[in-house]
Amino acid sequence: MRLCVFCGSAPGNQPEYLAAAQQLGTALANAGIGLVYGGAQVGLMGAVADAALAAGGEVIGVIPRHLVERELAHEGLTTLHEVGSMHERKAKMADLSDGFIALPGGVGTFEELFEVWTWGQLGHHQKPCALFNAVGYYDKLIAFLDHAVNEGFMRQPYRDMLIVDNHVDTLLNKVKAYTPPSVAKWVKTGER
Repeated sequence: MRLCVFCGSAPGNQPEYLAAAQQLGTALANAGIGLVYGGAQVGLMGAVADAALAAGGEVIGVIPRHLVERELAHEGLTTLHEVGSMHERKAKMADLSDGFIALPGGVGTFEELFEVWTWGQLGHHQKPCALFNAVGYYDKLIAFLDHAVNEGFMRQPYRDMLIVDNHVDTLLNKVKAYTPPSVAKWVKTGER
């Protein structure tokens, strides 16, 4: 099994974010789960990769050629794939992975998570998508997603697809036990 981790190329302002990335990398390796990630050696990206490597895990990076120098591509990975674009990066990461976890991060992390979650809703894959809610980083996003359900823009089964936990062990257990919903995506106006 391999899990893709989306996360920031910055470490964030609280040391707990870096610690969460290290904890996740170590836990993946200890569980025999390969890590797929964005290929950089900086920020939370570098921390999760270094921790997985230090624990003897498989770490696969995927990075666009134009970002190799800018993002300081990690040179100590099990495998580093250089691709031509951000679109190719996301597609390659998705193809290599059996599920997805988002650590804290910025707009790139959000975009990556929302894209694979959308693909799951549309039935393009049946892989788990999860938030590692370290230090409550995603609390306001979670509240907004619940608001989207309450306002009728998201169906509850699709909100429930997104696994959320702030403890790495229970998060990984939920990811391993994931079962995709079996409801129709499209509903007619006025139906729920």
